[in-house]
Amino acid sequence: MKAVHFGAGNIGRGFVGLLLHEGGYDLVFSDVSAPLVDAINAASEYTVHEVGEGGTDKVVTGFRAINSQVDPQAVADEVATADVVTTAVGPTILRFVAPHIVAGLALRDPSAPPLQIMACENAIGATDTLRDQMREQAGDAWDALSARAVFANTAVDRIVPAQPAGAGVDVTVEPFFEWAIERAPFGATPPHIPGAHFVDDLAPYIERKLFTVNTGHATTAYFGAQAGIEKISDALADPEIAAKVAATLEETSALLEAVHGLDAADLAEYRATILRRFANPALPDTVGRVGRQPLRKLSRHERFVGPAAAAAERGLSTSALIAAMGAALEFDEPSDEQSVELQRRLRAEDAATFTASVTGLDPEHPLFAKVEEVVRARQAEIG
Repeated sequence: MKAVHFGAGNIGRGFVGLLLHEGGYDLVFSDVSAPLVDAINAASEYTVHEVGEGGTDKVVTGFRAINSQVDPQAVADEVATADVVTTAVGPTILRFVAPHIVAGLALRDPSAPPLQIMACENAIGATDTLRDQMREQAGDAWDALSARAVFANTAVDRIVPAQPAGAGVDVTVEPFFEWAIERAPFGATPPHIPGAHFVDDLAPYIERKLFTVNTGHATTAYFGAQAGIEKISDALADPEIAAKVAATLEETSALLEAVHGLDAADLAEYRATILRRFANPALPDTVGRVGRQPLRKLSRHERFVGPAAAAAERGLSTSALIAAMGAALEFDEPSDEQSVELQRRLRAEDAATFTASVTGLDPEHPLFAKVEEVVRARQAEIG
């Protein structure tokens, strides 16, 4: 069996690639970073170091890497004969992956089993997004090509922090992980991925993860940055920040209970597990890494506005989520392009224009005025 994975970074090697390796797949990584591709090809194995309680070292073998920028034909050839294609590139990069998969499907034997495609991104419906990008790329050929593939959305969860200097292609991760995959698209032949679980309804898993792990992680980062704290674990060790993060997640849990009927006690236990993971002192994670790309994180269907808008529509509390968004507006990291752009736009646009354009909220939405208020407060602060 063979799997082609787009995105050979830390998540690709330390999470998705590891589980595919454990499922018996030969791994082909595709990436645009020449130094990373060269380093992977120079190694015969790499180790995934799980740090924290219950963590072990796991060795990955049987892999190679291709530079998709230099040799797109080689990528297409690998996709054409693969069993599985996965991604961990970030939702905004899927449009650059789509042409390679389309090219591979065009070369694929129509009598071969359908290629099993899963986008493993921190976004709702990421595989649907990838499929839409592929459809646009394929044009009139899409009907024929789409018959050669099946597409399944996934929910993925594993903290993979910035890596220590000199680690090479080894990866440090936390012991905890979750990979939930839609069952129905595969029929009777799901991919063999030990540790993944297949579910009939993915929506509760995606939103529970996005609105707890991603919302909580970003909330910790932005309040930590506001307090001048460098590490995520140190930020959560601050009782005031921990209380703000807990309050934010209580609001998202109330929404999950209302929308999906999830059990309140189970959600409380899940929140506690998530907070313990963030507080893991063995993970060298920084508020700068977790807080990066604040404009994306403040967009309509992401970890703040997504749950806050749905909660406001139901008359549920959003005050803690609004406060977290206020902290996000203060994120000022010169090395992050979106942070620089965020601060520039706060100075250049009026509060209503900024709120509408960044959050995607309609001015009549019940959340709009509350977000506009924290935007205006930030603008007053920076003059």
